[in-house]
Amino acid sequence: MLRPWQVHFRIDEREEKTVFLKLTNLISQEILNGRLVQGTMLPGSRSLSKELGINRKTVQAVYEELEAQGWLVTRPRKGTFVADVLPEKQLQIESVSELKVNDKPIIQEVIQRPHNDGVPDPRLIPYELFSRAYRHALIKITQNQYMGYGDPRGMIELRQALQQMLSMERFMNVAEDEICVVRGSQMGIFLASRALPNRQGVIVVEELYYPSAFKAFQSNGFQVVTVKLDGQGIVIEDLERILQEYSVAAIYTTPHHQYPTTVTMPMSRRLQLLELSKKWGFYIIEDDYDHEFHYDSRPMPPLASLPHSELVIHVGSLSKVFAPGIRLGYIVAAPPIIHSITGDILLIDRQGNNITELALADLMQRGEIKRHIRKMKKIYKLRRDHALAEFQRVFAQSIQIQPPAGGMALWVKFQKTFTQEQLIKLKELNIDAEHKFKQEEHPNCSIRFGFAALSEKEITALIENLNNILNKNK
Repeated sequence: MLRPWQVHFRIDEREEKTVFLKLTNLISQEILNGRLVQGTMLPGSRSLSKELGINRKTVQAVYEELEAQGWLVTRPRKGTFVADVLPEKQLQIESVSELKVNDKPIIQEVIQRPHNDGVPDPRLIPYELFSRAYRHALIKITQNQYMGYGDPRGMIELRQALQQMLSMERFMNVAEDEICVVRGSQMGIFLASRALPNRQGVIVVEELYYPSAFKAFQSNGFQVVTVKLDGQGIVIEDLERILQEYSVAAIYTTPHHQYPTTVTMPMSRRLQLLELSKKWGFYIIEDDYDHEFHYDSRPMPPLASLPHSELVIHVGSLSKVFAPGIRLGYIVAAPPIIHSITGDILLIDRQGNNITELALADLMQRGEIKRHIRKMKKIYKLRRDHALAEFQRVFAQSIQIQPPAGGMALWVKFQKTFTQEQLIKLKELNIDAEHKFKQEEHPNCSIRFGFAALSEKEITALIENLNNILNKNK
């Protein structure tokens, strides 16, 4: 393509520590300030690397990073362009802002940005990729007249894509009629408990638990009993005690990264849990909410993939891969459970969103979701490591953190119990203290700190502000 003027950049006067950050920040800021308007063609990686005197791979990495965040789009055999649809301005590029962390404005900005207990960063969604997938899905639905009611279990294309993913990635040998698509894992948890044959029994949850699951079980009329936790998850001996005292319909567990403590249940304890399920006849609702994000080793196979897993109801989600707004989860269970769940879906929702389901199926089948996951794992691992280092730098020996093998959050235990004033301040920062995750009133000295949705500078600023709150009168 003939261009009347070539776009030029200068990075030699910038203050960032690496060339990658210098160029990433420069291009994103040029887009935001209007110098690079939508549709502007950028120099090729070879010519830009030659102009700036830097490695071509660095330019390619910068373009890939900005494309993943939605600022650029690459068109085959044409070049790299500023995207026609830019990310929301309030979600401006994480990077890597020029402001110093110690400047008060950046700390105030971080305070105003809602914190979370472990969700993905919506600024990293590949918006152009998503928009193309949605356009293709809409065309397919129109051409094939899919606008009427469909299968309440979900579009067959998505269930087939999920079946392949579960087989290849999670060792789960499941049939299409054992998969049901739902609007997020919360809906899956709610429907799974409604489908339990023993509606008069109790549901056991871990003593530190996911509050929304607890409420879902109570709303379905179940008594909820808690089982003790240790450094390896559920304490089997305490579960055996509960089994002798109660008629247990199911146990709800988050074995991959226990919510909220991030502990991974080892294989030996998983097998013990499954043996008890077989012996006593109770179901296991396995919430595998962030299986994709495991950094230091291969992820542990889910309970649903192991021997004696006939009574496991596996609940998963694609929301953690992209953003909470992508309301798409799935349930894997034996056909009678899926049949019961389908009956409830017909009463409350009839079916999911055909366009979203087809779009996600297309992205899965073309390998784009796998590619996105690989990229996010690298970014989130860096953020996890940075958060661990910053907590150690700021709080030193006054905290305990067991570095999680994966996930999107840290469980941070402090030496001193929080005061009421400190709990109020933590709530203002949207940081969840320990009491949110348990029934009994005990001293609060731990928090769940989500790192995935924050840039490294935002992490540092938030931890320093946390230190100001907790050590104000020290």
